[in-house]
Amino acid sequence: MEKDFRQLPGVDKVLYHERITRLAGRYPHDLLVSVIRQQLESERLSVAAGKPCASLDDIVASVLNELEALGRPTLMRVVNASGVILHTNLGRAPLSQEALATMKAVSEGYSNLEFKLESGVRGSRHVHVEGLLCRLTGAEAALVVNNNAAAVLLGLTALARRKEVIVSRGQAVEIGGGFRIPDVMRQSGAKLVEVGTTNCTYARDFEEAITGRTVALMRVHSSNFQLVGFTSEVTLEELIEIGKKNNILVLDDLGSGCFLDTTVYGLAPEPMVQQSVRAGAALTFFSGDKLVGGPQAGIIVGAKEYVDKLRRHPLARAVRIDKTRLAGLAVTLLHYLKEEAATKIPVWRMIAAPIKDIERRAALWEKALGGMAKVVPGETMVGGGSLPGGSLPTSLVAISGSGKNSAQAIGRKLRLGDVPVIGRIDKDVLLLDPRTVLPEEDEIVINSLRETIR
Repeated sequence: MEKDFRQLPGVDKVLYHERITRLAGRYPHDLLVSVIRQQLESERLSVAAGKPCASLDDIVASVLNELEALGRPTLMRVVNASGVILHTNLGRAPLSQEALATMKAVSEGYSNLEFKLESGVRGSRHVHVEGLLCRLTGAEAALVVNNNAAAVLLGLTALARRKEVIVSRGQAVEIGGGFRIPDVMRQSGAKLVEVGTTNCTYARDFEEAITGRTVALMRVHSSNFQLVGFTSEVTLEELIEIGKKNNILVLDDLGSGCFLDTTVYGLAPEPMVQQSVRAGAALTFFSGDKLVGGPQAGIIVGAKEYVDKLRRHPLARAVRIDKTRLAGLAVTLLHYLKEEAATKIPVWRMIAAPIKDIERRAALWEKALGGMAKVVPGETMVGGGSLPGGSLPTSLVAISGSGKNSAQAIGRKLRLGDVPVIGRIDKDVLLLDPRTVLPEEDEIVINSLRETIR
């Protein structure tokens, strides 16, 4: 053991190795020393665990690999062939070309983010989307923050701190990453009062829970799960009637949020933002990067009196949206106003794609694999905390593989390509879904498949 420790080279010996000195002009000296020390410490721990000491050449090779990895961004573009349109782990909604172009233009230089061009004085960043949101939804006012959890937190902090908010126990849901809506709500300082049972909540449950400290009733969209069987829930219209009778607010957390009628595309109905505003919710909260199809954002629409309170609250500064995403969101909202969402916004292009087009593309992918695959019918999930259980018919390219070219091995090769292609494994079969891949990405998939089997 002692002999192995003595064989560990010093920092200088590695630093002045021929292969490292060649990099002197490419990397700062301090960075080289830091990486070398980190590698030597890793090697020291390995020796302490009873493993033989690596050679100097192996240590140098490890340092070079680490330096090369540092120069590569870890966040990169991938092709989503998983069969989940709003795949949270893959960044949710891809953006339209027009949104991307505007975001690039705004980011390349300065912008009029908070500047009035006509008068030359300071303005508000919210004007760039507020008018668009009011036109789309019929709301009096609107505010955009970092994400929907921040929107709900801001709303409850500004309106319900140290007061009671009543919510159905069946809607006290957990969202992605282990975050729970009740926990987010409690962070606002509001007292959460749960009523009803997991499967059944009635209007009388809300009415009986109202006290002198109650400031709001709240609906939380179930988003990523579905209760079936013996169930009962209170409609938004019923909540608003109770709210009017008792002079308290109704807040509506739609989660994903949606501007289009999903039933037109053969999906189950998803609560629409316009419906919430028309029904009379004081504030409606929803995401910008799910069914809206824009960049990450938390959107709040509703009565001007309450939106203004949120706008003036100190927390609004901490959760505000940046210029790049604001620009992308504005263009995304314009797609809806111009009635071109189904042809411009990638999420809706995927949802609206005819099954015949999917079948044709799947056949081209199958051909690229030279007999290693077959086309089978399947289902595409919308995902992203929306339309729980909702799916669309699709055609899947199924790759069974064998031996060294197993489905798992092929899937790994596709993930490690220049542009990673992400499928899913089901019962030792790799499945690739063209519906979640934009047609302009087909060439990437076909080339990756050909390279993989080569």
